[in-house]
Amino acid sequence: MIRKGDARYGSGTTVALAAVAVGIAGGVCFAQPEPESVRPAEPRLVNGDLVYPDQAPIPRYLTPVERAYLARHPLTTEGLLRGPGGPTPPDGPVWCAPEYAPMEGLCLSWEGGASLTSIVTQIALRITAVGGRAYIGCDPGTVTSATNSLTNAGVTMSLVTFVPRTMDSIWIRDYGPRYITEGPCRAIVDHVYNRPRPNDNTFPISFGLAKKHAVYALPLIHGGGNYHLNGLGEGHATRLINNENPGLTEQQIHDLWLDFQNCDTIFHTPFPTSIDATQHIDMWVQIIGETSVIVSDWPNNPGSVQDTICDQAAAAFTAAGWTVHRPPARSVNGTHYTYTNVVMFNDIVLLPSYTNGTVAPHNAAALAIWQAACPDKTIYQINCQSIVTLAGVMHCIVMHVPVAPGGAIPTAYLKTLRGGESVLPGAVQPIKWLADDNVGVTGVDLLLSMDAGATFPTVLATNVPHTGSYNWTVPDTYTRNARIKIVAHDVDANTGFDASASSFTIEGTCPADFNHDGVVGSSDITAYLTAWFADLANGTTLSNFDAVPEIGSSDITAFLTAWFEALATGC
Repeated sequence: MIRKGDARYGSGTTVALAAVAVGIAGGVCFAQPEPESVRPAEPRLVNGDLVYPDQAPIPRYLTPVERAYLARHPLTTEGLLRGPGGPTPPDGPVWCAPEYAPMEGLCLSWEGGASLTSIVTQIALRITAVGGRAYIGCDPGTVTSATNSLTNAGVTMSLVTFVPRTMDSIWIRDYGPRYITEGPCRAIVDHVYNRPRPNDNTFPISFGLAKKHAVYALPLIHGGGNYHLNGLGEGHATRLINNENPGLTEQQIHDLWLDFQNCDTIFHTPFPTSIDATQHIDMWVQIIGETSVIVSDWPNNPGSVQDTICDQAAAAFTAAGWTVHRPPARSVNGTHYTYTNVVMFNDIVLLPSYTNGTVAPHNAAALAIWQAACPDKTIYQINCQSIVTLAGVMHCIVMHVPVAPGGAIPTAYLKTLRGGESVLPGAVQPIKWLADDNVGVTGVDLLLSMDAGATFPTVLATNVPHTGSYNWTVPDTYTRNARIKIVAHDVDANTGFDASASSFTIEGTCPADFNHDGVVGSSDITAYLTAWFADLANGTTLSNFDAVPEIGSSDITAFLTAWFEALATGC
């Protein structure tokens, strides 16, 4: 059941990845100029379409031009056809990775101009220094200059992978890929971005195709920063999501997240837009452990709406057994200064600091609170004054990519023919799968067993491309004990596999119906023995019924075994 108003929690196009491998020796200190607040930019209307200038600092919130455009062209999930089979949830076991789980890398966007990309550079510098990968969406014409900037800053370029494509904005948390695991394989849940930014909206599809990860289309209009979760399947969002999806009830929204992400979501009251233009939960909450959370405090605005919302949530988390930490937050001249909008990445945390004269005195207190909350992590402060006036900070410009579940060993998950099905001979049966690996799956083998998985002697395909699907023409044979195995290979010659969990039936010609009259009876024994004696006399093999090439008494035994089984259970 949904926990609406729960007292515990308050009231409330295919693009290939182009790897850039440039060796950097030694450490380079990245010196940044004193940043200034950036004036937000607007897209332009060209022939009725929105056009986003390259490197323009588009804010996280809707601009006036975008609002006017949406008044004529509202966002919708109707006709959503992205993902395998459209908006269909995963059918395997699902786990949604929290941000404190082991991570392979971060998705970032090289947009917004030098003041914003300097923050992207610092994030890339910190995560690559600890072995993380930076996947950077970047307009193709900007890749060279981005490479130079990152290289000059000392970023480990062998761990940088550009995704060369047109981007609209830097706010990849809101439109980027939400990762789950289905079985032992990573997959992506993709929503409709709550901004009319078409290139941003399709980034998860490009990334999923490049990584060969399945992409599931979640039929919600949403911004990804309005969601936090722990590793136990508990999610948190503000009721902004209700306003963005007026055709759905809160229960229906809850159930969609449960179906796609296996998260039981708690809904909170959003901040007023006068305090936070996005109304996203990541501006005042950060989950840092299974039952540990950071929630903003407002010591300079006691009793304000935002203070009440945060206090209620903090008290409810505490009552539910969570450990709660409370860094300060401030609202100054319409800008929401927050210390919860951070980047957690394995053993480091990137914490914003600010140069605004009113807010800067809080930097030290916020650092001390985070150090106490995460004593096993190294906390780095990054000056975010240049971005915070655009209604977001560092959490808003990254999206997490978890590690491959199998590490260096490929993993696979068979999605069809897992057991219990019946298939007809001659039918074209799609065999569907997921596969994953830390360096990428290079091909898969498909094998067939007809002895309930004891052996898989029949090769259906060898080293086929990892497309996730193969059309198998079902043979004319009969068995109740068919199973499929998929074997995934990687470039290092490692393999991993999955197989049907139970048997399925191939409804081919019944072997015990030897005279092919459609009925298993004594006449089949007569027909079989006649053929057996003829084979002995003529050296033919029509009655061969076992795995031995020669005709012998074992064939009679095998036939009679099949005949009695057919009588007992049907063929």
